[in-house]
Amino acid sequence: MSIAPIVHVALLPSAGMGHLTPFLRLAALLVHHHCQVTLIIPHPTVSKAESELLSRFHSSFPQVNQVQFHLLPSDSSTSNTSTDPFFLRFAAIRSSCHLLSPLLASVSPPLSAFVYDMTLISPVLPIANTLGVPHYILFTSSATMFSFFSYFPTLAASASFPDVDVVEIPGVSAMPRSSIPPLLFIPYSIYCNLFMEDSPKLANLHGVLINTFEGLEAQSLEALNGGKVVKELPPVYAVGPFVPCEFEKEDQRGEPLKWLDDQPSGSVVYVSFGSRTAMGRDQIREIGYGLVRSGYRFLWVVKDKKLDKEEEEGLDGVLGAELEERIKEKGIVVKEWVDQREILGHKAVGGFVSHCGWNSLIEAAWHGVPIMGWPQIGDQKINAEAVSKRGWGMWKKDWGWEGERVVKGEEIGEAIKEIMNNESLMIKAAEVKEDAKLAISKGGGYEVAIQTLIEEWRKNVKNI
Repeated sequence: MSIAPIVHVALLPSAGMGHLTPFLRLAALLVHHHCQVTLIIPHPTVSKAESELLSRFHSSFPQVNQVQFHLLPSDSSTSNTSTDPFFLRFAAIRSSCHLLSPLLASVSPPLSAFVYDMTLISPVLPIANTLGVPHYILFTSSATMFSFFSYFPTLAASASFPDVDVVEIPGVSAMPRSSIPPLLFIPYSIYCNLFMEDSPKLANLHGVLINTFEGLEAQSLEALNGGKVVKELPPVYAVGPFVPCEFEKEDQRGEPLKWLDDQPSGSVVYVSFGSRTAMGRDQIREIGYGLVRSGYRFLWVVKDKKLDKEEEEGLDGVLGAELEERIKEKGIVVKEWVDQREILGHKAVGGFVSHCGWNSLIEAAWHGVPIMGWPQIGDQKINAEAVSKRGWGMWKKDWGWEGERVVKGEEIGEAIKEIMNNESLMIKAAEVKEDAKLAISKGGGYEVAIQTLIEEWRKNVKNI
């Protein structure tokens, strides 16, 4: 009796929890489908949270081979165009990619496929081509954002781009200038360079994996795979929703979850702006006043430093003693990492004030939690619009990007009341939850996409 050959897939994430987490969930998914997985980890990581997540992953999946990818020191010319530690790490990984060849050649058995981060197309492409196996990117944002990314060369070639008011993505939607990431209008910024260099090369990939599903982004997926956005695009595989895994769970239930256990069903608004959005003290305090004014119970994750390694000051210093005292009447505030998947899945949570990072939105979709979007940077306005279009969330378009203005507590309080009292959002969120469950059920889109990919990769298993 012949034994089916083992498919061996290498995965290469980039910097930050928003890029690492989906790669680890993909790794777990592939292990469950009997693939052998090698995880190539850029070293050192940027944040403490990344290191801790990798450690927990290794404990849960010791069969996954973890290979350290030691990065070259950052180029000083890069640091002149950005101070963001995550963008600087993107640049460091890109400039070190020529060191990947011996790492990839040394893994055993030989690779059947290679999946790398969306921020690494240009430097990894020549290396991936020499492997002689199918290679893909994992696009760690929405299909709607990918439609913008893939259409960008056409847009940038237009003489009107710098002054554009509205961008029409064929088959997808019209995007106002205010939703386009501002860094794309800054020539030679790391973000702009990444778009300019990488998006024209998408046709050289064997495919694009996106953590999304038909019930969430049907129009964008149909336009991408139907050749409406760009004719020569490779296949786009909707491999979501990535379900949060056991390795992400803390050993013990922390104070936030214990507090939620004592709250009525649907009574709590959860507020978090992700792993890398740091707000100024003035804005943080206005959020606090807004939460108090809303009258709702709340669980609020406060972050005032981009890097968790630099978080030293306690809540009293960030909030001020008076506000901290007022907050205790209705809510709980934490300044450390929380188990977001358990919070969003808790019966007490009835709404989510989110920066609209894609991982957070997919987690909210999985649990059917309505969204009050407050986009801060990058892809987040485009993601927020995808949520609004589907009907399970809303966002305030006049609040601007991170740091453009201080949104006052009165506005924030009213917006929270609006989402927590909106029955239509609750109904739509429940529908999205059902669509997410359907996607991963037997015969669902997620299962079909994964099986299609694995069968394709099996053709490339080397006979040894």
